Amino acid sequence: MHAHARLVLPDGQVVDARPGDFVGRLPSAAVRLNDPRISEAHALVSLRARTLRLLALRGRFAVGGVPLSEVTLEVGTVIQLAPGLALTVLELALPDAVLGLEGDGVPRQTLAPVTSLRHNADTIEVIPGFRPDADALIWSGGDGFRLRLGGEPERPVDVGARFALAEHELRLVAIPLTSAEVTATQREDLDAALTLVLHYDSVHVHRGKTVASIDGMPARIVTELAQIGVPVEWRTLARLLWPGDQEDAALRARFDRTMTRLRKRLVELGLRKDLVRTDGGGRCELLLGPEDRVRDET
Repeated sequence: MHAHARLVLPDGQVVDARPGDFVGRLPSAAVRLNDPRISEAHALVSLRARTLRLLALRGRFAVGGVPLSEVTLEVGTVIQLAPGLALTVLELALPDAVLGLEGDGVPRQTLAPVTSLRHNADTIEVIPGFRPDADALIWSGGDGFRLRLGGEPERPVDVGARFALAEHELRLVAIPLTSAEVTATQREDLDAALTLVLHYDSVHVHRGKTVASIDGMPARIVTELAQIGVPVEWRTLARLLWPGDQEDAALRARFDRTMTRLRKRLVELGLRKDLVRTDGGGRCELLLGPEDRVRDET
């Protein structure tokens, strides 16, 4: 019940990549290619208008010898990431609906083939992939989804299933595929239209006749989110900013400090603090209005 592209890697391994998954060198990448020619977050699988597409992020690719920044995935498509390094689309799955999760403090969102849930203070952290310290796990077994809650035995689950994690009531829901598409979030109370000009370690903010800047690591958060273009787990974003073997606790503290600096700077500039927002489930996004624009000059 999840949309995905089944890909054949250069070594013959077969992996499933769903919307929001990365292709790259990051350990957390669903399609991990440990090759120095591949960027940490080289490309992203995205769901657009009932098609699965591969979007270039920090790297580029070619199909049929033609360099591209975006390609619609079809069975048989061969994506050349570097000389002698290609991905082949073996299969596509585009069901009418995908399995999602919602509940107390957890906004409606689609589930990964393996999803870890962790109770963190007053929130539930929804993490794509397996985490050994998860308080609950939901995964696809090929013939349906299963839930393992704490030390309880695993059990099959489907749409409508409800369970409690700490004081939070959670439920599985069917999300129509068209609703699961990643689109820019819109709000009626947006400020005047913004143009964000990305220079990697600085972001120039144009609003009307004024120009201001965000610099340093806060700017890099804005740059990364603008280039990715979809909500992304905080851990993935943090490891793009600070690659290395830091423990999650230290990485989260560093990330939170930088987010605090960023929000302070947004307030100083008279911008919305939620221009960069977190959804309560561990994911971050750039919250652009319908008239806001991004110009990438990195």
